[in-house]
Amino acid sequence: MGRLKSYIRPHYLYIAFTMIVKLGGAVAELFVPFFMERILSEGVEPGQQHRIFIYGGLMLLCAGLCLFMNISANRMSAVSSGRITRKIRSDLFAKLNSLSARQMDELTVPSAESRLTSDTYRVNEFLARGQRLGIRAPILLVGGVVMMLTMDAMLALVLIALLPFIGLSVYLITKKSIPLYTREQSILDGMVRVVQENITGVRVIKALSKTEYEKARFEKVNDELTKTDTKAGAVTSLNNPIASLILNLGLTAVVVVGAFRVAGKGTETSVIVAFLQYFVMILNAMLGVTRIFIMASRSTASAHRVADVLELPPDLVPALFEGEVPSPVPHIEFRDVSFSYTGVGENISHLSFKLERGQTLGILGATGSGKSTVINLLMRIYDAASGAVLINGRDVRSYEKDELKAMFGAAFQNDFIAEGTIGDNIRFFRDIDGAAVASAAGDAQASEFISQKQHGMDAPVAARGNNLSGGQKQRLLIARALASDPEILVLDDASSALDYRTDAELRRALRKHHTKATTVLIAQRISSIQHADLILVLDDGKVLGSGRHDELLKNCAEYRLIAQTQMGTGEEA
Repeated sequence: MGRLKSYIRPHYLYIAFTMIVKLGGAVAELFVPFFMERILSEGVEPGQQHRIFIYGGLMLLCAGLCLFMNISANRMSAVSSGRITRKIRSDLFAKLNSLSARQMDELTVPSAESRLTSDTYRVNEFLARGQRLGIRAPILLVGGVVMMLTMDAMLALVLIALLPFIGLSVYLITKKSIPLYTREQSILDGMVRVVQENITGVRVIKALSKTEYEKARFEKVNDELTKTDTKAGAVTSLNNPIASLILNLGLTAVVVVGAFRVAGKGTETSVIVAFLQYFVMILNAMLGVTRIFIMASRSTASAHRVADVLELPPDLVPALFEGEVPSPVPHIEFRDVSFSYTGVGENISHLSFKLERGQTLGILGATGSGKSTVINLLMRIYDAASGAVLINGRDVRSYEKDELKAMFGAAFQNDFIAEGTIGDNIRFFRDIDGAAVASAAGDAQASEFISQKQHGMDAPVAARGNNLSGGQKQRLLIARALASDPEILVLDDASSALDYRTDAELRRALRKHHTKATTVLIAQRISSIQHADLILVLDDGKVLGSGRHDELLKNCAEYRLIAQTQMGTGEEA
């Protein structure tokens, strides 16, 4: 919460001025019943009718000032709350992008989305409406009581005696509602996750006739959210009725006591009329105060969720690099590397290998064997639990993030394709000239299908590449990886949708035009990696075999079995 206060601090003067304007409007509103009482007490006397016009004019002036100042203050509160929320959203988005994979795993993507949208909206709502009601309601409440005390202290004491009961109800209801709204936001995270998965996997869901299952899944989380929201709403909805009941009982008491005092000449009828106006004003002000507490309940829960992300400590901080790198050194080296995503069981166990610059590493293994984990550790998406991952003789943990990422060009099997054009997706917001984009498309074997498009590189691409085939998507992603002429090229099962001829042409292009790049290939086909300088066969994070293709055919039974299955006998392979 302290972090969120820092966003408000630069706007203190502007908010203070807004409050002053709102204060002026509230004070002007307080004098309307006062001048009405003057008209009733003085203007009806013989020969004093001119006072009706004087006090009536003052009432109109106060009403006009109240209208102008309230409108101005409301517009100003919208401006300041919008600016504050804009900055919070911007920083929250930047923070989410800076989180490590481990931190995002703990946070979850649906939770990140709801914090960036619904939570920041509720913070904005409280900032805007809090400025509108935060001054007006208390001033009308306190000011109304003061004006009543100046008119008739005994009648005013009737109202004052009721205020502690209203305050107690507000406190108890707020205390009960904050945990409910916090739980509601957590359930909303789950709903976002269900919707996100449903939209992303809509084709698979329809293909497997699981639409009804997904509906039931959504209904379950929707019912849970509805029940929690209903419970929270039921608690907070008690505020207005309880406050209205107490104040209306007070209003009845004022009328009764006032009638006796008028009969006993203790006060005047005009005072009672003014008292009724102030009482309505105080009632609305008290309801405004309760609305502030209701909004505070919801926004406090949301503000805590936003602050929790903003206050996350930096992860994967570069370590201090000391000394000089001995020469020569391997371009890429894994030294006895072990890693676990959950801390229970190792996903990579004591992995060691070396690659010289320009060499190619092929990684083969079943699903869950640790192939992609090797890439995650090499690119420092995660840090190794033990051992060291080195590039150019330096631990990857000693590189600045931008320096490390600039070395890589990566394409993954299910990578991100943005809505835009083919050229935009290959360039992907990088300063890459058209010749490099075209060359990368040619090497990725994407030129053929791009040239067939009506607008070529400017052909539109739908969100997630929905107007492209699987092979076209993968070639587009490979072109993106090649466009920056990377020092290290990573292809994580990026050619699985390509036919054998296109896959072979891609490998020939890589060998011909990207000889300086050290390449890491993850593949299911032996034909894609058989020419690699080093092939690792992984199973459950352990190396079953390593070496070149011919060596593995002789020494690794698992590799030989895969080769025989895919390419015929080991001798034919």
